[in-house]
Amino acid sequence: MTSVLVKSLAGLVAAAAIGGAIYVAFRERPILVDLATATVAPLKETVKEDGITRIRNVYAVSSPIAGHLDRIAFSVGDEIAAGQNIASIHPLDPPFLDTRTRTELMAGIDAARSSVAVAEVELVRARTARDLARASHNRALKLAATNIVSPSELERLGGELELAEAQVTSAEAMIALRRAELASAQARLTQPGQTPSRETNGECCVDIVSPIDGIILSLNAKSEQAATVGQLIAEVGDPSDLEILVDLLSADAVKVRPGSPALITDWGGADSLQAEVERIEPSAFTKTSALGISEQRVNAIISLTEPPPEDLGHGFRVIANLITWSSDAALQIPVSALYRDGGDWAVFRMENGYARVAPVEIGHMTDRQAEILSGLSEGHQVILYPGDALEDGSLIADRAAAD
Repeated sequence: MTSVLVKSLAGLVAAAAIGGAIYVAFRERPILVDLATATVAPLKETVKEDGITRIRNVYAVSSPIAGHLDRIAFSVGDEIAAGQNIASIHPLDPPFLDTRTRTELMAGIDAARSSVAVAEVELVRARTARDLARASHNRALKLAATNIVSPSELERLGGELELAEAQVTSAEAMIALRRAELASAQARLTQPGQTPSRETNGECCVDIVSPIDGIILSLNAKSEQAATVGQLIAEVGDPSDLEILVDLLSADAVKVRPGSPALITDWGGADSLQAEVERIEPSAFTKTSALGISEQRVNAIISLTEPPPEDLGHGFRVIANLITWSSDAALQIPVSALYRDGGDWAVFRMENGYARVAPVEIGHMTDRQAEILSGLSEGHQVILYPGDALEDGSLIADRAAAD
């Protein structure tokens, strides 16, 4: 009797073990998922693009004349005051002369010297005629006192004296003219290197001055050299007057309005810079992206609401986050929880350990968060990165709790 009972108990134990093994082998195993909770928090929709800082007004300083530019003592980044001299431009040296030109100029000099000699002879003749006319006039004055010379004769002699004096003046002027022509001919014969050393003064030089108080942004001519008319010498700007240029996709540009707030990040400092959109340019341009795609871009000008940091300069790269919409209390979930279900948005919501499909209506969306208008409530848990293995009613478990 005892042996029969023992055998029966052993058979029951074996059957229970086999049944348990079969249950464990064939039972439904939960799918491990990542969960997130729908929360109410501030949310901002932004347009994020690269930007370039630039000084609002950059003054290009150029040469107003052709000449010889002195070496510039300033360096890029040096401070400069309004009216302070950047450089000076001297007259150019005369060009080299070929044999024919030199011979012609030497012949011109000889001719000019002969003209001076002829003018000097004319001056001697005019002076002699003047002295004779003066002596005749003086004798006539004495004789007129005794009525020997008539008044008409005295007047005639006085006129001849005035004419003789005018001829002397004309001869002296002619000598000055001929000497000037001689000096001009001699100057044209001057070769490079024969001119006297230049002096920096208002008579021989043109000073190039800074139009504003600021710093030198660039120097296009540092060494002593010849300068042409309109040649760019330097660029000057005020580093405290910065703006940011951002080129937006035309589809994003229509969402941005002048006065919209913006955050400037990734400029090199720890804190974000507060800014606002100053204007959106009315015309777009075509730009090819790094992937070779032609895009229509629109320039947006952003101004900082506070003075820029001293470390931020002209032409620096920054990231501009243009805020197109914001809310202080928006029900939101991660974008990675959303998927398309028949053309509509939906999520998998966790209910008592099972996945349940929940259609949702979304509002604004960022690259990480999505605003939920309906379909979920605060505190609901949703599944992140839903895969093909999930379906309505699937048994699930939190991956974080399982680990």
